[in-house]
Amino acid sequence: MKKTATPSPKPETAAAAPATPVAPAAPAPTEAVAVPPPPTPEQLEELRARAARADEHWDRLLRTAADLENYRKRAARERIEAAQSASAALLQKLLPVLDHFELAQSAARGADAPPASLESVQAGIALIQQQLRNVLSEAGLEEIDARGRPFDPMLHEAVAQLETAEAPDGQVVQQIRKGYKFRERLLRPATVVVARKPAAPPAA
Repeated sequence: MKKTATPSPKPETAAAAPATPVAPAAPAPTEAVAVPPPPTPEQLEELRARAARADEHWDRLLRTAADLENYRKRAARERIEAAQSASAALLQKLLPVLDHFELAQSAARGADAPPASLESVQAGIALIQQQLRNVLSEAGLEEIDARGRPFDPMLHEAVAQLETAEAPDGQVVQQIRKGYKFRERLLRPATVVVARKPAAPPAA
């Protein structure tokens, strides 16, 4: 006869330990806030004096800024007036030159003018040109005459080179257009042709 196995009893699980209650943290002791003592009459007087000086410095700063702005406006206005005065003075000197040109044109258009008057017109134009040069020279204009001088890239503008043995290499042999300076300031470089040493003939 077969015996049936009886199940072994399960081990009893240990009972969970009861949680220990956590006591709430005690509030940190609040530090006492020190209340500053009220200012003394001497300190109040010193604060009032400092405030008065600050107001005085602020007013002075505002006045200085206003004076500076007025100075800038006055200086700009004076520069404009000076430029206009200089331009007016130059134009006043050029008026006689304009008058002489008109007289020369009237003489050249004369229908009954004799043939010899052409020479007088040419002479008059030459005088007008000299007069114009004198006026511009007094105003500070200076001609740049590059003929026969070494080429200077600061004053000359070369547009061509000419092979020649009659002038040193790099010398200006022809001036196509004059250059001008105004009080050491270059207004227009002189347009020139520069000499170049002829190439050596090929060896035989």
